[in-house]
Amino acid sequence: MIKDIITDRIGSVIYVVGSLVRGLSSQTFNEKNFGITPEQYLILLLIMENEGVYQRQICEITLKDRANVARIVEILLQKELITKKTDSNGRRIYKIIATEKGRELIKTIEPYDLEMRKFITRGITEEELNITRKTLEKIKTNVINNVKLQI
Repeated sequence: MIKDIITDRIGSVIYVVGSLVRGLSSQTFNEKNFGITPEQYLILLLIMENEGVYQRQICEITLKDRANVARIVEILLQKELITKKTDSNGRRIYKIIATEKGRELIKTIEPYDLEMRKFITRGITEEELNITRKTLEKIKTNVINNVKLQI
């Protein structure tokens, strides 16, 4: 019989669950024809909730590299979901702001996002979710300073 290393190793479990949740999100976004990906939605939501955020801050918060964030920001700009405003401290530094169109799209997606979160946490108590969050934060803290990210 083949040993199931996926269930024996916490990193593998985290990886598989992450893959499944990303797959479910992508499937939902495709079925509902939102016009953006779950990854773009998360960045748009971050921008909306942090009005005037800088691209570098998005990289730091999401742990995504500069090229990936720049690509997503460019797509959101082309779709007119965000705008860039020149910062008073420098010509090449921009504050990123959600447009009304971006805000409306967030309002459209949010009920489905909430429904999906309810689905994936079905049968899990609030206490269990809090323990899971705390445990994952501890794992993140253990790893974050030892990973060389290109942010």
